Amino acid sequence: MATKHARHPASWWAQFPEVSDRFDAAVVTEGLADCITPKIASPLLRREAEIAAEIVVRHLNKPASPELAERAGKAIERLVATVERLAERHTSEDSGTTEVYALCHALQGRWADAAAEAEMFAGTQPLLKVFVGALHLERFDTGLTVRLLRAGQDPGSAVQAGLVVGKYGWWPQWLLKIVSERAMAGTLDAETVEALDRCAYAELSPAQSKVARRLLNGEAALIDASASRLETLGEQEAATKLREGDLNAVALAARLIPV
Repeated sequence: MATKHARHPASWWAQFPEVSDRFDAAVVTEGLADCITPKIASPLLRREAEIAAEIVVRHLNKPASPELAERAGKAIERLVATVERLAERHTSEDSGTTEVYALCHALQGRWADAAAEAEMFAGTQPLLKVFVGALHLERFDTGLTVRLLRAGQDPGSAVQAGLVVGKYGWWPQWLLKIVSERAMAGTLDAETVEALDRCAYAELSPAQSKVARRLLNGEAALIDASASRLETLGEQEAATKLREGDLNAVALAARLIPV
């Protein structure tokens, strides 16, 4: 018996097309087919499913072709008819139709339904890679987004974090690590990104960067000492903001540390 995995509802998978106006129908359909068809036990049924998927993906890559559109429609109809006949003959859960139904939904453009069904037997990780790959986003950290999704974040937040890290890929490694940590903790918002950007532009020495990292991580004793230094230098407002947790004061505080 195939291993059953945890499932996300179709409504969760449906969020992916909403976060990118470049979501690629051909990529997600082909990816889902690649995840699903190897799980179809019957060789003959699996071959029929592969042929149908190939025809539909060809159509999605050339949507303006009437001939391909007609062939794709007929291929889906044949596969649906086949699986319905099988379902009528078998009443047990092991009838072998679960995987084919999931593929039919994928070929019909019901990707969220297909993923929710396929996750039980294909696992979450392969499906996440398919959906993230179909986003077609530029300057995007795919690896971070997949990690966030696996950690339980919703697609919107995870994709936004991937976009931030992709956009600011020139930031120093220590700062990118903080971004990843805050993203994993669910605390990466626009204000935080703006503050971190100030740190990136601050041209900190290695020692100052280490201090900045400790300040960003909320080390109380260091924050108090740094705020006191700011007060000594006449930066009362910055000192107050630093004590209040304002991240924009971190860059200034770190730069005042002797090199």
